[in-house]
Amino acid sequence: MEPIPIPITDELDLHTFRPGEVSDLLQDYFEACIEKGIPAVRVIHGKGIGALRRGVHAFLEKSPLVRAFRAAPPEAGGWGATMVELNPSTRNQNEKGSS
Repeated sequence: MEPIPIPITDELDLHTFRPGEVSDLLQDYFEACIEKGIPAVRVIHGKGIGALRRGVHAFLEKSPLVRAFRAAPPEAGGWGATMVELNPSTRNQNEKGSS
């Protein structure tokens, strides 16, 4: 299966991904955002039954790449999206780990 290129922006729509794919995707995406200087990301997981949201929040609670997160305001998706503030101090740690 060919990888799907995802443009790195301040918004990530997870509607086409399964809950089991979320952790690796978020890790890679947030690392790329930090490298590009993107300080925050709106992660769109949808409302549905909440499986995707729970997976996203479980990752966010543990990740050193994340400084803070909260439900998006109503005009940005409400509880169908999460606003994530990234931790730019992890940029140097990521560079050291890849050398």
